[in-house]
Amino acid sequence: MKDVLIDAETLGDWLAKGRDVVVLDARARLQDADAGRSLWRESHVPGARHADMDRELSATPSAEGGRHPLPSHEQFGAQLRAWGITPQCDVVVYDDMGGALAAARAWWMLVWAGHPSVHVLDGGWQAWRNGDYPIESVSPDPSPSDWQPTFNDDLIATIEDVARGDAVLMDARPGERFRGENEPIDPAAGHIPGARSIPAASLVDSRARFLSPAELAKALPQDDNAISYCGSGISACQLILACAVLGRPLPRLFPGSWSAWSSDSSRPVATGA
Repeated sequence: MKDVLIDAETLGDWLAKGRDVVVLDARARLQDADAGRSLWRESHVPGARHADMDRELSATPSAEGGRHPLPSHEQFGAQLRAWGITPQCDVVVYDDMGGALAAARAWWMLVWAGHPSVHVLDGGWQAWRNGDYPIESVSPDPSPSDWQPTFNDDLIATIEDVARGDAVLMDARPGERFRGENEPIDPAAGHIPGARSIPAASLVDSRARFLSPAELAKALPQDDNAISYCGSGISACQLILACAVLGRPLPRLFPGSWSAWSSDSSRPVATGA
């Protein structure tokens, strides 16, 4: 994947020159489903559509699917058309959490849908504001497209795939949740046995920009059979995005993640480092 990350200067240039680009504002907050849309209404990159983590990037929560299940092909395809996205345009996604809530999820879903040119704004909303680029608080409704995406479900790992134990498991949650010291949301504390702790926040610097390729390569295991998970399949996409930045094969996403795994008390749980 080429130029997975772009900087604010590049996005500003694209918009100023009238390039065919759709911008998605994926800012979200885990404990407040309406916060992301409120932030978007207050101010956003000119022309940006809001990509709602809970309502548009996820389906209805369930024990089997976890807190943020993937929508169906039909649901997400309809949403892509409503945003006016076509295979011919560029798509740029941003949030204000270094990609973890929920720009990387939106990026991954567009890759899943087969879009050929989707990017994440490195540094996110902060980089745009710090660069003193224009903002707006109202965007016109986009003209819908007629794109019929072709989804690649090989990018998804099922709970059975995880349970087989033959893949490298990467856990993107904070270390204290991985170790089982604190679990504020899900039924059990700990992690899937054999998983490695790679907190999504550890892949970006204090400015919410991705670490250098050399630092990312050191942090991420390289394996053709890797699966990324987190609490509910959101920040796990940050690890997949980092692999794309490195030009590596993409790990599969376990969408249900810990919220689905821990919903069944018969599944094994590990604690500690």
